Amino acid sequence: MLVENEAYKKFYGRIPVEYASAFLYFHKKGIVQKLIHNLKYKGHEDIGIILGNWYSEELKETMLALKADEIIPVPLHSKKLKERGYNQVSTFGQSLSEKLNVKYNDAVLFRKTYSKTQSKKNLLGRTEGIETIFDVHYSPQDHNKHFIIIDDVITTGATLEACGRALLKIPGARISIICMAMAQS
Repeated sequence: MLVENEAYKKFYGRIPVEYASAFLYFHKKGIVQKLIHNLKYKGHEDIGIILGNWYSEELKETMLALKADEIIPVPLHSKKLKERGYNQVSTFGQSLSEKLNVKYNDAVLFRKTYSKTQSKKNLLGRTEGIETIFDVHYSPQDHNKHFIIIDDVITTGATLEACGRALLKIPGARISIICMAMAQS
């Protein structure tokens, strides 16, 4: 199933994705930026639930066609998780999981190194060294699965690409990407 949209084109030629999409457009100083900021830094995890419930309605047919096995959130480093208290994409992923009947798994992909927030970095800073930040814990039961990687905002795509490369270490793995928003310049 090939759906060529802006999100898909962001990863074309960089990493083999079966599908990629983002629900909203992210503009600096826009309402989506405010929503994501409140979700990420102000503890309004209910925003993830609302966006997940809303987006799942649009994704139902696509997800059936994709035959996805698991929804995988972009992980936070354990130190960042402790600082923030939650992963901002967890409620979004759990909501998608419930509505689309696809297992949510936050244990297979992990972040090896701690880094400052990407939102304050320029393009070079966002991509520098990112390919070694993520890794996977997997068993033979994870082989040949189709993983849906979720995140809040697609900017350069470097984080999602690095997560995808880590998941592709699993024999027979296939990946797709679904995000709350995509930065539009």
